[in-house]
Amino acid sequence: MIEMYDVWKTYPNSEPALQGINVKIDKGEFVYVVGPSGAGKSTFIKLMYREEKPSKGTIFINNFNLEKLKERKIPLLRRQIGVVFQDFKLLSRKTAWENVAFALEVIGATGKRIRSRVKETMDMVGLADKADALPSQLSGGQQQRIAIARALVNSPAVIIADEPTGNLDPENSWEIMNLFNQINQRGTTIVMATHNRDIVNTMKKRVIAIEQGHIARDEKRGVYGYDD
Repeated sequence: MIEMYDVWKTYPNSEPALQGINVKIDKGEFVYVVGPSGAGKSTFIKLMYREEKPSKGTIFINNFNLEKLKERKIPLLRRQIGVVFQDFKLLSRKTAWENVAFALEVIGATGKRIRSRVKETMDMVGLADKADALPSQLSGGQQQRIAIARALVNSPAVIIADEPTGNLDPENSWEIMNLFNQINQRGTTIVMATHNRDIVNTMKKRVIAIEQGHIARDEKRGVYGYDD
């Protein structure tokens, strides 16, 4: 599913953000990526959906070799990956329904497919009744649910989430995490960077801890382990 071999990432005029990363994530796993601020978590996440390219090393995502992936093939990779961000990144002038539908429109899905999948995913995140609402009319938790629906609507093999509860209160954070758990139980691989100690320590999943660009821990049922 996801494999990294001796992956390095160096930005201009700085120390390496990642150094010699080797990791394998199997289909259906739920993995937390944790570590202090500036440790390399976001870089690790961005490499998976080709927002960043490694300076050295090899990355495979669902049989795509990202080292050899041509620019024109990146959309094919991203059809298999749903990405959820801390700040939601919804289109402010589109309704909730239109935000979710947009992910299918850009890949040329038929109108029938769009209507069917958008309804299904809106139902799954519990916001079918908010289809006509603009993002500004939704709470933070509701906006994140719509963002998850958008990530999920194309039936991706993996969902990558970068601090998805970072802007939410504890109650909404737990609702979002329960939703991610449901998605994972349906077979979708989830890789999530997070600073949320309570969630990591309560929902015992695999934990990959990154420190100063290295993998410091990789535990099957791990804990957060940092004082933030």
